[in-house]
Amino acid sequence: MADYAIGDVHACLDPLRMLLERLQFDPARDRLWFTGDLVGRGPQAAETLRFIRDLGAAAESVLGNHDIHCLAVAAGHGRLRRNDRLEPLLEAPDAADLLHWLRQRPLLIEPAGGLTLVHAGIPPQWDLATARRCAREAETRLRSEASDALLAHLYGNKPASWSAALHGWPRLRFIINALTRMRFCHADGRLDFSDNGPPEEAPDGLYPWYETPGRRLRPRETTVISGHWSRLGCRQGPGYISLDTGCLWGGRLTAMRLDTMPPAFTQLDCPVGLSPT
Repeated sequence: MADYAIGDVHACLDPLRMLLERLQFDPARDRLWFTGDLVGRGPQAAETLRFIRDLGAAAESVLGNHDIHCLAVAAGHGRLRRNDRLEPLLEAPDAADLLHWLRQRPLLIEPAGGLTLVHAGIPPQWDLATARRCAREAETRLRSEASDALLAHLYGNKPASWSAALHGWPRLRFIINALTRMRFCHADGRLDFSDNGPPEEAPDGLYPWYETPGRRLRPRETTVISGHWSRLGCRQGPGYISLDTGCLWGGRLTAMRLDTMPPAFTQLDCPVGLSPT
C-alpha cells in the first residue's frame, strides 16, 4: 500500500496515466492525493475528471483556482479566458455530473498525520485549527444550494487582510483566495497577487506565504503540501512542500510518496506545452 501526493494535472491526462504506470499504481491498494487544478488549460478536462472520479476512494483532490473558475464559468458567473480550453467539458453529455463531482471536492485535506494538503497555501494569520474551520466553511457553501450566489461574488483580490470579523461574501472570498490563489504576502500578512515568479525574483517587501514574518502555523504542527506555483517548482523547507512542476508548460508532473521518510519523489517529463502566463 502506498500514498502519493501529485502536483497540478491541468487536464493533462496522458502524462498522469504514464506517471501512474511508472509508480505501478494499483487502486485496490494505493491512494492518490491531488493538489488541485485537475482542469484548466490542458487538452483533456472531461477525460481527466472522469478518470479521477472513477477511481472512487482511491483518489481525492482539493479544489484549485482553475477548478473553481471552471465552476463559475459553468454557472454563468465567469468568462472563458484565453487558453482555458474548457468548452469540451462544458459541452460534454455528462457535464452536469462531472461538475457536480468537482464541486464536492474539499479545499483542505489531511492525507496523513502531520501533513496538510491545499492548493495554494495557508495564510500567515491562521493556525491549523483556523485553516480547517475556514476551509469547511467555504466548502459547505460551495456544496450548498447557495453555491451559485457565492460563485457570482467570487472574483476579486479584496479583502487582502484576514480578520475574524469578516463576514458574508468578503469573508468567503478571502478564504477561497488564500487557499487557492495565494503565493506572496506582505510582512503584515496581506495577500498580494501582483507577482507569480520565484521568490528569488520577488519585489522587495513580498514574502512567499510559507516565510511570511509572524506566521502562526509552525512547522512542528504540520507540513503543508501545495501546488499552484509552477515557477516555484518542487521545493521543500520547514513546514512546506510544493509539487507543481509545470506539467502544462512542458515541465514535469511530480508525485511524492507520503508513507516514506524522507519523502520519495517521482517525476515524469512532459511534452512541450503552452507558454506560461
